[in-house]
Amino acid sequence: MAKIPTARLSRLLTGWAADGSGPLPGRLAAALRELAERADVPAGSTLPSQRELALVLGVSRSTVTAAYSLLEESGWLESRRGSGSRLRGSGSLDQGAGEGRLASFDARTGTVDLSSGALDGLGTVGDVVGALTADDLAPLLGADGYLPYGLPELREGIAAYYRAAGVPTGPEQILVTSGSQQAVWLVAQALVDPGDTVVVENPTYRGALEALRSRGARLVPVGGDRPGGGPDGADPEALRRFGARVRPRLVYLQPTVHNPTGRSLDGAALRAWATALAERELFTVEDTSCAELALDGDGPPVPLAARLPEASTITVGTLSKLFWGGLRVGWVRSSPQVVARLAKIKTSVDLSCPVVEQLVAVRLLGRLPQARTTRRTALRGQRADAEQLLRSLAPHWEWDRPDGGAALWVRVPGTDTEAMAQWARRRGVAVVPGSAFSAVDGFRDRLRLPYAHGVEALEQALPTLLEAAGRSRSEKSSDRARERSQPSG
Repeated sequence: MAKIPTARLSRLLTGWAADGSGPLPGRLAAALRELAERADVPAGSTLPSQRELALVLGVSRSTVTAAYSLLEESGWLESRRGSGSRLRGSGSLDQGAGEGRLASFDARTGTVDLSSGALDGLGTVGDVVGALTADDLAPLLGADGYLPYGLPELREGIAAYYRAAGVPTGPEQILVTSGSQQAVWLVAQALVDPGDTVVVENPTYRGALEALRSRGARLVPVGGDRPGGGPDGADPEALRRFGARVRPRLVYLQPTVHNPTGRSLDGAALRAWATALAERELFTVEDTSCAELALDGDGPPVPLAARLPEASTITVGTLSKLFWGGLRVGWVRSSPQVVARLAKIKTSVDLSCPVVEQLVAVRLLGRLPQARTTRRTALRGQRADAEQLLRSLAPHWEWDRPDGGAALWVRVPGTDTEAMAQWARRRGVAVVPGSAFSAVDGFRDRLRLPYAHGVEALEQALPTLLEAAGRSRSEKSSDRARERSQPSG
């Protein structure tokens, strides 16, 4: 069984130090045992070395040593000289849970929660819900309410949304889903088999990484976290070079308001990507979940799908980001054949998305222009406040101003943000390290810092984050010094 990457284990251990009581070694041992019991870490996985795990968790090596000893004494860990420590477990699941994303929506009392960039709901949602009448529901109540493809009126409304963006679309090309996360999951289930190669940006949306990993995909990242080409950007030339050797099953992209960086590709970059994808005839999944949170421009964003063949393109969208996360209405736009395939899988999960929510969504589509203006005004001000605060209190931190979205993608020089996030969480600040957004656990010096909750939360968290960063830099320096002091050979 393979060794579990240290960064991935760290994310699975989110919140362990705040659970229960007693010394840290006992709490860490209990958390590792729970991962084994739930098969979140497959039985037989080799754990990181004590030194590696101590560094990433921001604890002493003696804490990890004691935790491993407790697990070995209770039969949950097997240590062999030269082979490392192998975790025992119950259950037979080959794939474990996602990497701690649930903690983003399950903040504990007393925690300053910067782990999620989800926005509060717009008042217009309440207005629309309050305006519904029995007469609005009567036509729906005359049928059984099972609509696997979605409410016809909503499918037509979403198709009209794309037509307004210059992309000819009919309702037969739309499948309504329970948010964009279900849409991405359905795509993974329908199009990816274990071992298939999937190209993703680096970094990218962590929910997509989880959905693809759960199918056993081989994830290949291209580019970096800046919008241009070359080694610092999501590079279509890298796709060409890779595609010349291996044909990926699909390519997953976020061209407009990328999560987590907030960047959007300009017209030239979109053309370059479209050309590279068309040349290799690659199936493309375009996730536009955050596109309506663009802070410039007007009207619906033009999707990359406008430049690609319909038969080999899927576009994912949602109303949840713009209006309210509690409104679980997303969709897939593709060819009727692909839509039918996804709908067949969806019926094995749910027979229909909630019809009343879809009825609300139909009304909200007519209020998109006002919602865009409301969000844009608020997010611009919150972005400016957050940037001013960081320039004042953390002048050595680095970021590019995002084109949209609800967070800054921040570089903390010289810091291991995995260890930083663990230490901060134990002191009441929840934040997501950059490696959570990477297929290869990269960006260990990055943090995603949401600003949409208001500058007050960020201001409250910064002293702890700065102290955590300082401790991480100090521990990294000490570790390097220890390594240099070891005799060679």
